[in-house]
Amino acid sequence: MTAFKSLALAMLKGFYRDKATLFFTFVFPLMFLVVFGLLFRDAGAQKINIGVVGEGPVITALGQTGALALEHHDTLDEAVRKVKDGDLPAVVAENGDQVTFRYAQSDQTQAGTIAGIVQGVISQLNQQATGVPPKYTVDGSNVEDSSLKPIQYIMPGIMSWGVAVTAVFGAALTLVSWRKKQVLRRIRLAPVPASTVLTSRVVVTIGVAIVQALIFLGIGALPVFGLKLTGTWALAIPVFLLGILAFFAIGMLVGAFCKTEEAATGAANIVVLPMAFLSGTFFPIDQSPGWMRTVSNVFPLRHMNDGIMDFLVRGRDASALVVPCLVLTAFILVVGTIAAKVFQWEDS
Repeated sequence: MTAFKSLALAMLKGFYRDKATLFFTFVFPLMFLVVFGLLFRDAGAQKINIGVVGEGPVITALGQTGALALEHHDTLDEAVRKVKDGDLPAVVAENGDQVTFRYAQSDQTQAGTIAGIVQGVISQLNQQATGVPPKYTVDGSNVEDSSLKPIQYIMPGIMSWGVAVTAVFGAALTLVSWRKKQVLRRIRLAPVPASTVLTSRVVVTIGVAIVQALIFLGIGALPVFGLKLTGTWALAIPVFLLGILAFFAIGMLVGAFCKTEEAATGAANIVVLPMAFLSGTFFPIDQSPGWMRTVSNVFPLRHMNDGIMDFLVRGRDASALVVPCLVLTAFILVVGTIAAKVFQWEDS
């Protein structure tokens, strides 16, 4: 225990004395949380601006949908010109029974949304004009808690990424630095088992990650963001801890191969940064091409993101632990074994 305590304290002091490390551990990931949180804070309440020309039941119904904000124009040519210039995504003109719809193909997402709303409104008005009661009705509502805000969906991915960066860089840079400075050689000659060195580094990594998570939760819970822990959020803890260990194993593997801190930093970035984009950290992976979704399934960050999201947002039960926990555990065993095989106490 004396050796474990001494090593853990040495690693912890080296961590908080390095101002750059503190910045990239706590401030840098929080910057993304704050930026994305503010950008999408009112995403659910925003309306799409469209141009309208004329008056009639179609335009009146479009204004009552709650999803569109109508900008009136005198002529269709004037409105179409604004669409071509990129000032509006679409324009709807009504002249008697004739409805004209023009849209900007450059923004297919908004164009598709507006087209769906316009078609729905026209279909409903056509059905009402026939006087025939509707054959089918729809009962639609969201399956999540209606109080959920965008921060609920943004925070799990960015928090997982921030923790992953800290675990990989912390393990890799410590290993490279201590090997370069002959610290590992002196520890090897001392009566200290390798398991004690490893355990002390793991405990420090987990401790720092827990502090990171608490800060993320504290910032997200501020009134400006409105984060609420809903559903079975406590079940996210095993996924969180296994995720830390998975990225710690990656850090050990990077540190085992790299000879300098610069090489370790570059290698860690090459591993973690693409993984963040391919795992749904900054944008929903469901909107990606099929091949990208398939590739993302091999990354531990994808399963860490999904596992935490399942409990913070979707309120799933303990059965949702099976897949992320099994994948992360397998990743820890495989990568950890490889890292142990190639580990070196000193540069050859």
